[in-house]
Amino acid sequence: MEMLDSPFFELSPIAMWLEDYSEVKKQFDIWREQGVQDLLDFLQQDESRILECARKIKLLKVNSKTLELYQAKDFEDLYQNLDLVFKEDMSKTHVKELLALWNGETQFSNSAVNYTLTGKRLDIQLKGIVLPQHEHDLSLLLITTEDITSYTQACRLEEKSRHLAEARFIYSPTSLWVEDFSRIKIKLDQLRDLGIEDFSTFLDVHNDFVYECIKEILIIDVNQATLELFGAPNKDVLFKNMHKVFAQEMTQTFREQLIELWNGNIHHQREAVNYALDGSIRHVLLQFTVFPDYLDNWGMVQVALTDITARKKAEKYLEYLGKHDVLTKLYNRSFYTTELNRLQRNRQRPVSCIFIDINGLKELNDQLGHDAGDSLLQRMGNVLNQVVQQTLYSACRIGGDEFVILLPGADEAALQNCLQSLQELLLVDNQFYSNQPISLSIGYATNHLDERMEDMLKRADMAMYQDKRNYYLNHNRRKPTLNDI
Repeated sequence: MEMLDSPFFELSPIAMWLEDYSEVKKQFDIWREQGVQDLLDFLQQDESRILECARKIKLLKVNSKTLELYQAKDFEDLYQNLDLVFKEDMSKTHVKELLALWNGETQFSNSAVNYTLTGKRLDIQLKGIVLPQHEHDLSLLLITTEDITSYTQACRLEEKSRHLAEARFIYSPTSLWVEDFSRIKIKLDQLRDLGIEDFSTFLDVHNDFVYECIKEILIIDVNQATLELFGAPNKDVLFKNMHKVFAQEMTQTFREQLIELWNGNIHHQREAVNYALDGSIRHVLLQFTVFPDYLDNWGMVQVALTDITARKKAEKYLEYLGKHDVLTKLYNRSFYTTELNRLQRNRQRPVSCIFIDINGLKELNDQLGHDAGDSLLQRMGNVLNQVVQQTLYSACRIGGDEFVILLPGADEAALQNCLQSLQELLLVDNQFYSNQPISLSIGYATNHLDERMEDMLKRADMAMYQDKRNYYLNHNRRKPTLNDI
């Protein structure tokens, strides 16, 4: 019983308990006689047996640190209020002690939750040892309860922060990739050691370096939004089909990224083109950043991809609207003016043009309504688009029923071929719509040597108006035919 009177026990900076487990040992013996072999299974069948064992433990003594930790006035105060100290469910923690003693072990350790007598929660690290010469009956055990509340709170906070970060990653509506760029950093550092200074020129000469770096990227993880963006059922399928996601367009994007990294821009963004696994295009805004703790080796970087496919389609459509007539799908007057200026500036010669006016459109609108007129204009647009397809020519609607075909590089022979194609296509269209044939007034011209573009256009315009006057002079004497063109 030397431990009961030891000054070291009283002066210890750790809370100590001396306890008598002899009645627990007797209970073990009874259960063994009853044939119990698997104590854990036996206790789980009826957890009240655990509490029954706990009540058989006799508290002999505690030191001053124990009274201080549990805010007890004296031993009697603590002893009478043990139910407040152990008010948590003891079945999960106490069972470990019982199993250790059942198996003949003389030491055990586990974490538990206790409470002070004033109700303050204590996270404790409990350690127990059967004191020498008491192994046979477990009549004297030394128990220490170390307050680890601050540590466990820090762990819980860290775990909460980690779960929050994981949740933000997993459930982010933005496609997120975590990648390892450490091998790429090594390759760039090696180039610097070789004395390379103009990295852009180096890439021009050694284009394979870009492909080599692409192979060195290690994908660590992606989130759910990434799978949805690229139409992948799971990560394995996505990783096995990365060659489909990063098509040829990605090479130029990654080349630009390498230049950014070479220049020290470890946080950058740019637009890129990727592809879903079904082959559909994905325009994305790529945002790249190296995580703070990996600035020295780029071992962990985040790539965020924001899907801007809808925006790019809208921009493309707005760009289309800026240059095209919606009804006929031909270029509009704005494009026509811009193209004339371009042709004038680059002095590309020869240049030809064809001015076209639909005969009788106003009368058709007045008699059958604008829907009939719009239908005629749509047919005209279809014909002219076929005339200029697979050429450098451009067909424009510059007014209600006025059209112009610009033919850069076309001499008079090429101009006549274009006119013949127009006549043949119009013939086919009129045969299909025989109840409402299209009649055209046409004027055309090819620029003369040193003739201003403006003068050439006026000649063609005047020729078209002369053809139109002839049409209306003959209109009352005969119906319009294909010969009118």
